[in-house]
Amino acid sequence: MSRHLEHAPGLSEQHDPATHEYVFNQTMLRIKAPERSLHFYSEVMGMTLVKRLDFPEMAFSLYFMAAISPSDRKNWSEDSDTRIEQTFGRPALLELTHNWGDEDKADFAYHNGNSEPRGFGHIGFAVPDIDAACARFESLGVPFVKKPQDGKMKGIAFIQDPDGYWIEIFTPSRLPAMLSAHVTD
Repeated sequence: MSRHLEHAPGLSEQHDPATHEYVFNQTMLRIKAPERSLHFYSEVMGMTLVKRLDFPEMAFSLYFMAAISPSDRKNWSEDSDTRIEQTFGRPALLELTHNWGDEDKADFAYHNGNSEPRGFGHIGFAVPDIDAACARFESLGVPFVKKPQDGKMKGIAFIQDPDGYWIEIFTPSRLPAMLSAHVTD
């Protein structure tokens, strides 16, 4: 029996026990201006800043954002060292990296990976109701790359954060029907 739930060339059947407790912890995005990015990810996307680390000698700051519910907030320690352990032991964090001074460079922008040369593509958020979420994003003036009714893949959306990074928005329960029209097993 395969250790994988799907098949694809290149997969290894070896599962080294040393990796059993590895946790995919973070995706890092470089940001130009922390105030606008932190506002976007906290206000628009509902994320919580769980840890901020400033490195004056290297002139950068890290902001670790997590999608946690208000009731889950009580599970986070007020003690800085404990919160560092919690931050780096939790799955699926967004690390926003600010190199000091970038905000003062008028023509400066980070490459979002979706124009040539292509590379990084997007991050994704599951939402309970994509139509309600997109109506909210629209009311907040969030730029769309693709609305749910647009394109060949109806039912998913792409919005952009203040640095132009793409964020896929989807409702998990709607994906099986949408994907069945496009995917072969």
